[in-house]
Amino acid sequence: MPIASILAAKGNALVRVSPETPIAAVTEILHRNNIGAVLVMRGEELLGVLSDRGIVRAMALNPAGVRAMPAEQAMKPRRYETTPSATLEDALRLMTEHHVRYLPVFDAGLLVGVVSIGDVVAELLDRKSATVESLTAYIGQA
Repeated sequence: MPIASILAAKGNALVRVSPETPIAAVTEILHRNNIGAVLVMRGEELLGVLSDRGIVRAMALNPAGVRAMPAEQAMKPRRYETTPSATLEDALRLMTEHHVRYLPVFDAGLLVGVVSIGDVVAELLDRKSATVESLTAYIGQA
């Protein structure tokens, strides 16, 4: 099953901030949207991902100044990404190997969405549950 299945189910709305956005404003955006990360973008260029974990890390390093700190200073720079046609297993492997919880999804060079490790795991669990139910029904018929 491809990453596109997750984007189709959850939509591809992108919550983005500029690199200059203060962390205080980012935390309000995270809370208002009930999400764990925002995309840090300059125009249409993805610079990185800023997660709640990145904010906690920034707070530990600079407790007095974190609220005014620009998003760009606390984000993880863009390094890893996936495509809509990538498999869930490939995305999970990439996320696990590189310790990232959010993967931007690009299609022909255009940012089309973002998936979290939670999205991928939930989809894999749903798929496994469906397989177990099918096998149980099949065995029950035998």
